[in-house]
Amino acid sequence: MAFTVSQLHVYPVKGLKGIALDSAPATARGLAHDRRFVVVDPDGMFLSQRELPAMATVWTEIAGDELRLAAPDEGEVALPLAPAAGERLRVQVWNSACEALAPSREADAWLTAVLGRPCRLAYMPDSTRRLSNPRHGGEGRLVGFADGYAYLVVGEASLAALNARLARPVPMDRFRPNIVVAGAPAFAEDGWGEFTVGSARLAMAKPCGRCQVTTTDQATGEVTGPEPLATLAAWRPSEAYGARFGMNAVTVAEGAVRIGDALSPA
Repeated sequence: MAFTVSQLHVYPVKGLKGIALDSAPATARGLAHDRRFVVVDPDGMFLSQRELPAMATVWTEIAGDELRLAAPDEGEVALPLAPAAGERLRVQVWNSACEALAPSREADAWLTAVLGRPCRLAYMPDSTRRLSNPRHGGEGRLVGFADGYAYLVVGEASLAALNARLARPVPMDRFRPNIVVAGAPAFAEDGWGEFTVGSARLAMAKPCGRCQVTTTDQATGEVTGPEPLATLAAWRPSEAYGARFGMNAVTVAEGAVRIGDALSPA
């Protein structure tokens, strides 16, 4: 049975809307431009849809060398996609802290107005080396501002199996994947180790434990809970990871990935 890539997504700003792509370089930190920015509070602690569901309604766009943010009735703001300068600040994502840049006071003010609380936009420069937990990802595996690992991989059949248990099916965007796979049996991704995809080689690190973000409509920012989290918690529980859906992965060898590329577990 052939496994192929059916969707690719990057999320330039952690917690904001993602971008569907036809192709993307798979870099050491994940798909190019994925979660290199993060919204933080004045103390540098990351903010997410967990406490600010309205983040789901902020659009991101990559236009040449610019990152553009837009929101309903709020216009837009633009800044460099790879800022070379900015105020240095310390950013905290869960238990991980690293150095970042705050490149745009204009973006800070715009996000503060849109999200209704003081916040800043921080960028991870190439000089910052944030690492995944080596116990799961192996030594020296880089990651941007994702929770812990460079990729989230989900099979189409896994979502279909979940939706078969729900009164109201949910779309794939509830799970904010980077790579979606067609042709694999439901939850086959749980058992993969290293795998090739396009010209890249990745390795599964750990199951992804899901949180209440899965209950937020990614089109409207409305929290619709308790599903699908309640069903996942009862059906696919894990003492170590919580309600499991999808797999976190890291980069073994960089390459390029396109829609339609074969995915081949080792």
